[in-house]
Amino acid sequence: MSDARQLQRGDSTRLGEIGLNNFAPYLMNRIMGRYNVSLREEMAALGLTTPQMRALAVLSVIDGILLRELAVYAVVELSTLSRATDSLEADGLVRCQADTSDGRARRVFIADAGREAFDRLWPHMSENYERMFAGIDDEEQRAFVGTLQKMLSNIRKHDF
Repeated sequence: MSDARQLQRGDSTRLGEIGLNNFAPYLMNRIMGRYNVSLREEMAALGLTTPQMRALAVLSVIDGILLRELAVYAVVELSTLSRATDSLEADGLVRCQADTSDGRARRVFIADAGREAFDRLWPHMSENYERMFAGIDDEEQRAFVGTLQKMLSNIRKHDF
């Protein structure tokens, strides 16, 4: 049985036995780290941080969501995202308002300037996405994304 399968079953295989290059969480972190670094220059030119970029990316697809939901989708700690959205709001890129059913909760909406900023960043994000999948055919890419969706379903804590 492979070390990865033993780890899946909960056996006490050690990371050193599996190896970093066979440990999916390590590989996913490396990939996302490289992806974020590849966008740093473009984000800086727009005055954006990674949490702000992630917030705008999510809001470009799902606008007007609760801040706590945005934190989950953007994969950013709520306290960090709260500061990021405060800054985005001060810069006129998002608009925040109290939720109508829970006055303590905030909903976040992308402003026109935020959509314009994201639209300038998107080509760079798309180019880096394509680079990640260079040499990987469509079927293999679909299978990989399907596997990631299953993995997320296995570990997620929210219904979204």
